[in-house]
Amino acid sequence: MKKLFFSAMCLIIFIAPLSAQKSKDVLYLKNGSKIYGKLMEVTESQFKIKTSEGNIFIFSSPEVEKFVNEITHFEGRRKSGFGFTLEAGLLVGPQSSEYKAPLSFNILGNITSRTKNIFSLGSGVEYLGQPFTPLFLEYKYLFNDRKSSPFIFVRGGKLLHLREDPENDNMTYPTYYTEKKYSGQGTFTAGMGASWAYESSETYLSFGYRYAHTSYTLKNYNGQMEKYNNSYNRLEIKFGFKF
Repeated sequence: MKKLFFSAMCLIIFIAPLSAQKSKDVLYLKNGSKIYGKLMEVTESQFKIKTSEGNIFIFSSPEVEKFVNEITHFEGRRKSGFGFTLEAGLLVGPQSSEYKAPLSFNILGNITSRTKNIFSLGSGVEYLGQPFTPLFLEYKYLFNDRKSSPFIFVRGGKLLHLREDPENDNMTYPTYYTEKKYSGQGTFTAGMGASWAYESSETYLSFGYRYAHTSYTLKNYNGQMEKYNNSYNRLEIKFGFKF
């Protein structure tokens, strides 16, 4: 686990300065204006361009000084306001439990404050042998406000079991156990990542230590309830899209 986490941090250090550059067509008008978008039509008499907002403008040839394809200027990250994030990933590491690497998909609603501080409330679906839905709070801190930035984050909450799985009941000890009930407990994650901002969105890759605790109870042939615990200590790897 330590080797995996160290490798993840090294990867972030190397990829954090990298960011994809997106080019656009630009019309330079003779009145000094610049129109960014995608050129849809160029003729001897007119230029037709579609902006990122979906608006279509048509300019006559005498109005246009020139047209070029260039890298758009990054105007900065969102300073404040509300947003949403979709993320998915895996929990990997030593298979100390009976389950393979669990899947995770989350949706987060967030508030950005002073560019670098992001507060989120999230939920989703995770498979830890059984389907659970997490409810959690998260705080993320960006180290700078440039187009690419490393960050650290921490989140904590609780897992809620979604449904009973009758296929797993009585599989191990059909003679002795007649009832199995699952329950979600606490969950905690802390880690770091790299974020890349674009015009109105952001993507990120994160690595963190993930702890999750679940339990289940079994009723034996004497009618007594016996409780068993499952604890997960894994490396969490996730890719997210924020908009």
